[in-house]
Amino acid sequence: MTADYIIIGAGSAGCTMAYRLSEDGTKKVTVVEYGGSDWGPFIQMPGALSYPMNMARYDWGYRSEPEPFLDGRRLAAPRGKVIGGSSSINGMVYVRGHARDYDYWAASGAIGWSGANVLPYFQRQENWNPSGQGGDRSVRGNNGPLYVKRGTRENPLNKAFVEAGRQAGYQVTNDYNGIQQEGFGPMDQTVHKGVRWSAANAYLRPAQKRNNVEVVYGHADRVIIENGRAIGVEITQGETIKKLYAKHEVIIAASTFNSPAILMRSGIGPALHLREHGISVVADRAGVGQNLMDHLELYIQVKSTKPVTLFRYWNLLGKAFVGTKWLFTGQGPGASNQFESAAFIRSRPGIEYPDIQYHFLPIAVRYDGQAAAEGHGFQAHVGPMRSESRGSVMLTSADPKEAPKIQFNYMSREQDWEDFRTCIRLTREIFCQEAFAKYHGGEIQPGEAIQTDEQLNGFIKENVESAYHPCGTCKMGASDDLTAVVDPECCVIGVDNLRVADSSIFPRITNGNLNGPSIMVGEKASDHILGRDPLPASNMEPWVHPKWEVEQR
Repeated sequence: MTADYIIIGAGSAGCTMAYRLSEDGTKKVTVVEYGGSDWGPFIQMPGALSYPMNMARYDWGYRSEPEPFLDGRRLAAPRGKVIGGSSSINGMVYVRGHARDYDYWAASGAIGWSGANVLPYFQRQENWNPSGQGGDRSVRGNNGPLYVKRGTRENPLNKAFVEAGRQAGYQVTNDYNGIQQEGFGPMDQTVHKGVRWSAANAYLRPAQKRNNVEVVYGHADRVIIENGRAIGVEITQGETIKKLYAKHEVIIAASTFNSPAILMRSGIGPALHLREHGISVVADRAGVGQNLMDHLELYIQVKSTKPVTLFRYWNLLGKAFVGTKWLFTGQGPGASNQFESAAFIRSRPGIEYPDIQYHFLPIAVRYDGQAAAEGHGFQAHVGPMRSESRGSVMLTSADPKEAPKIQFNYMSREQDWEDFRTCIRLTREIFCQEAFAKYHGGEIQPGEAIQTDEQLNGFIKENVESAYHPCGTCKMGASDDLTAVVDPECCVIGVDNLRVADSSIFPRITNGNLNGPSIMVGEKASDHILGRDPLPASNMEPWVHPKWEVEQR
C-alpha cells in the first residue's frame, strides 16, 4: 500500500492535515488510526463529556508513574483512542492561547511561529458566527471547518461568576480569543447544532468524501527508515504486521505520549535509552520524550442555597430527560458542555499577561462524573498556566504494545505550591463577592477550616488533578538546538521525509486548553509540508494590562 503522505494518528492535528494535504485532489493521503468509530451519544452529545474519557473503548488509559511530589499518586492521563483523537473525548473548550505564548515559541527558536504568524491559521480554522453571541469580529475566522460557539449561559450562576470577577477588581472581556484574553467572560466551545464538533467532524469526514483519502486501522509500531530517510510505516492489524509506504513523507501526529514513543521505537531518540531496549540508533536526539508539560487544576466547590444548578438532572430520570431531549431535538442541557463562563487573570502585579485560568461549572462534580457532595453546588476549575516543572515520556520496552513510561514531575518547583495557594485564595475572594451572596451556602472544598499554607499544601497534594493538557515531548526549535526534535517546519532533525505535527512539538505550553492550538499546528504544518508560503502575518497587537510594567517596578 502506497500513498503520497502517511499520517499517523487521526487526532486534532492529524485530521486537520488529512483535510489540507488532500484538498487539491492531487495527493493520496493515508491516515493510520488505532482507535475505532466515534459514532454514538457518549461522544457526540456535548453534555456527556465525562463518559468517553473514562471508557477503555475510547481512551488509551494511560496513567502517570507515581508522582514523587504528590506522595506517589498516579494521575490519570487520558488520550483519545478513537477517530478524532482527544478532540472526541475532551471538554470541547476552545482557547487559542495568548499571543505572547507564541512569541515565546519564536524567541526560543521556533522561527515563524510568533503570535502574529499563527493568528491567520487560527482564523483559517474557525467558523465563528458573531450573530447573537458577540466576540471580536476583527480577529475571528468565519469560513473554516471548525465551528466555534458559545453556550446559552441561561443558568444565572454563569453571569454571577463574571459579575463577581468584576466586583473583585478584575477585567471583563467579551472575547478571550480576541484581542483581550485577560478578564472574566463567556467561554467558547467546539459544538455545532448541538453536536460535539471534533476534528473528525470538522476535517476528517469532509476529507474522506474525496477519493484520495483513506483511513487504515492498525497500531503504528514504527517508522520504516532507510539510509536516513523515512519511507513508510509498519503497523499491526490483529496478529498481522503490514507495511505502508509513502512516496513523499511520513507525518507523526499521535499525541504527546505516543509520538515520542513511535520515534524512539524507530531509532530516533536518546541513544543510550534506545540501546538499553535493544533498538538500533538512527538519529541520536536527546530531546525526544523530554520537556513534558501539563496544566494541573483544583476544583473549588461551594454549596448553593438555591436549586438552580445542574444537580437537578443528577439522577436517573434527569439524565434520561437530558439525553432524550438531545436525541430528538439536539437541544437542552445535553447540547452544551456546560463550561459557559471563564476567566484568565494575572496572579500578581508585574506579570505581563494572565497566568491563571478558570472554568466555571454550575454543579459540583469531578471529571470522572463523581459528585463531591449530594445537593446543589457550583465550582471553579482553577490552575496556573506556566509551571516550570518538566517531565518525560520514555519507553518501558521495545514492544509497541507496551505503554510508555509517563513521569510529569508535577509540583516539583516551590513556585508551583505558591501559585496554587494563590489560586485557592483568589477563588475564595471571588466567590465571596456580592454577586454570589444569594447563592453561597458554604464551601464544600477545600472547606473553611483549611487556611494555613501547610493545610492548603495538604489539600493540593491530595486533590490536584491533571487538566489533560500534556504537550512538549518533541519540542520544536532551531536545527542546532540539541534539545529540539523538530525544526520550525516540523521536520525531524536528522531524518529526511519525516515530520511531527501535534501538541508534542510545543516549546512551551500555551495559556488554556490545547485542542485549538493543536488544530492550528495541523493547519500551519500542512502549508510547510506542501511547500506553500505561510499565510501573511497579522498586525494585531494583543491587549496587555496598561499598568503591568509600572506594577513590576
